[in-house]
Amino acid sequence: MKNWFSGALSIGVFSFSVAISGSVIAQQTADAPELADISQSLAPLGLQVNAVANSPMPGLLQVFTQRGLFFTSSDGRFFIEGNVYDLQQAELVNDVQMRSYINQQMPSLAGSYIEYKAKDEKHVVYAFTDPSCGYCQKLHNEMKDYNNAGITIRYLAFPRGGLNSKTALEMQHLWCARDQRKAMDTAKDNKRNPPAMCENPVKKHYELGQSFGINGTPALILASGRIIPGYQPAAGLLNQLQAN
Repeated sequence: MKNWFSGALSIGVFSFSVAISGSVIAQQTADAPELADISQSLAPLGLQVNAVANSPMPGLLQVFTQRGLFFTSSDGRFFIEGNVYDLQQAELVNDVQMRSYINQQMPSLAGSYIEYKAKDEKHVVYAFTDPSCGYCQKLHNEMKDYNNAGITIRYLAFPRGGLNSKTALEMQHLWCARDQRKAMDTAKDNKRNPPAMCENPVKKHYELGQSFGINGTPALILASGRIIPGYQPAAGLLNQLQAN
């Protein structure tokens, strides 16, 4: 269990993996009373519910929170932190449902990312980044390789130390700079940008990333909604994009 989940066992919560076999049931959004009930049930765990829907497993709800995807019984009594497998479809239900959720949320980021556009664009990849992250710097230093491969990179803010960290403040300066790309280049070179404050998307990006289950950088999001955690060289990323 994660640290924020301490003490959960005392109130009857359990974590495990479930395997299911059978056809996938069409996802349906839970009605308002059900959403309210589940929200109330999970409040003692410190979870804020963003959306609730029927899962492919009968009697089980999938609950999207600010900390990622979880499952509950239909009455909210039992809580599951773990994986659900569909044996007939040979797929991880968590992954399939999270991809769908991510694709629903991505349009809300329009215009708030910092883009490094490929001249001959074939793919667009969103990258949750932290300028102080070594592998984020490595990815940035190889931007020409990604762009030459037809991959456009769109940066989203994810300060690993949280919203009250020094890096979060520096990322606000970055997003408020007149020339955001120049500021990103400066930050990824371990240099500081001049202080600049404005309405910025750092908090929104960070919280959205957490709701996707992201807890480190870089984290790459493909057009399918699939998340690739960690650094990927341009050639390897292109192979995954073409196979995805």
